[in-house]
Amino acid sequence: MTFPRRAALAALLLPLSALLAAGTVASASAAEAEVPDGGDFAKRVVATGLSNPFEVAQGPDRRLWVTERTSREVTQVDPATGAIRTILTVPDVVITPGTQDGLLGMAIHPGLRAGGPTNFVYLAYTYDANSGSALDRKQKLVRYTYRTATRTLDSPRVVISGLPASNDHNSGRLVLAPDGRLNYTIGDRGNNHNQNACRPNLAQRLPTTAEVAAKDWTAYQGKTLRLNTDGSVPSDNPTIKGVRSHVFTYGHRNPQGLVFAPSGRLYSSEQGPRTDDEINLLRAGGNYGWPNVAGYKDDSAYVYANWSAATGCGTTVQYDEDRIPAAVPQQRESSFSDPAFVPPLRAYYTVPTGHDFTGSACDGSGYYFVCYPTIAPSSLDYYAGAAIPGWKDSLLMTTLKTGRVYRVPVGADGRLSGASQPLWISVNRYRDTAIASDGATIYVATDSAGITRGGNGDATQSLANPGSILAFRYDPARG
Repeated sequence: MTFPRRAALAALLLPLSALLAAGTVASASAAEAEVPDGGDFAKRVVATGLSNPFEVAQGPDRRLWVTERTSREVTQVDPATGAIRTILTVPDVVITPGTQDGLLGMAIHPGLRAGGPTNFVYLAYTYDANSGSALDRKQKLVRYTYRTATRTLDSPRVVISGLPASNDHNSGRLVLAPDGRLNYTIGDRGNNHNQNACRPNLAQRLPTTAEVAAKDWTAYQGKTLRLNTDGSVPSDNPTIKGVRSHVFTYGHRNPQGLVFAPSGRLYSSEQGPRTDDEINLLRAGGNYGWPNVAGYKDDSAYVYANWSAATGCGTTVQYDEDRIPAAVPQQRESSFSDPAFVPPLRAYYTVPTGHDFTGSACDGSGYYFVCYPTIAPSSLDYYAGAAIPGWKDSLLMTTLKTGRVYRVPVGADGRLSGASQPLWISVNRYRDTAIASDGATIYVATDSAGITRGGNGDATQSLANPGSILAFRYDPARG
């Protein structure tokens, strides 16, 4: 398949940058007070030289545990000295240059955190399910045992394998719920978009009873899963259209953020197409609309163009998201109807129909997707402490495209209660956060490479802190 220049450039670099996202409505744009690199926080570079850190979490030893997506390694970082120690290398991780595969999410069992006998760590990654020459990229979740004496992970036990994977939109966030279940996000594989335009998007397709019995997880694309730690389907999972499976919610594009609040509510952040990045409150059995709906059902600057259904897709019909030919079936958001549809809590940077997505600031580079009105959310955390004044009950959301971490207040009802506050503005691709046990320090992991927005608004690959762990410590004296 060939692409016009704008689409081709985006297609080549989107998987590496993982940043086509979107959206604002009035509630997302109200009185945002930006906090530059500093503000009331003292910044410190904790560690450098990491290979695209994807997940960062504070372990029971107060070290930072990190999955490095492109080195296949789980590492521990001493937050005081920056010393890095590899505790596991996963040999069967598939890493393809310029894509979104590799070593992804990690969940540390609370028993390990408490020093108990359940010293388990769960990892998610892509692998090759084909022993032959043709790559058959899949995802799996694997449980490892942590040996405190040697500071190593060993004794891998596969929880589930054969999950859908791709060169694009694998998502890959993994969390342990308060009830002990695993929750995992799988994206839509980038289907019906850019280089995958002629592949049907299955975010709305649900598994059949026969598929679940056969362990055929094809329909798990664009879903949030809920699993027992042995990989089985929880008996209290939702029955959706007559079938109980691992599927907890569906209709997702690229949900790279997933976090539980102390209340037990489950939040997700999701990258949109060119508009409408989302923060969602996940409900069992909920349909979040993609690809029929991006953000709200407002018919603003988005139409579902089903390229995969066009006769001649990839030959006589060439993908171009700016100019959709008549051969491509189209559907307005308002025509989508499902009683299970759940709108987002907030959509970021929705624009009116007719918006010029080229953006003059990006004329120099030609990477016009950087000028889309989007932020590319890449993770989600929940701040429940009191060490930072005014922060109690806030979501923290990293972004790849704008070099910001957003703080979003959460009300007692679980809904978002105030404007999003952009923090720590710099030319970086922020990937994930970890909140220190004292509540006063936020650790932020950054991508090693990729495209983001520079100071002049155009695209840049010159990152301020590539492959790093940064610490932002609250310091009231700086206010």
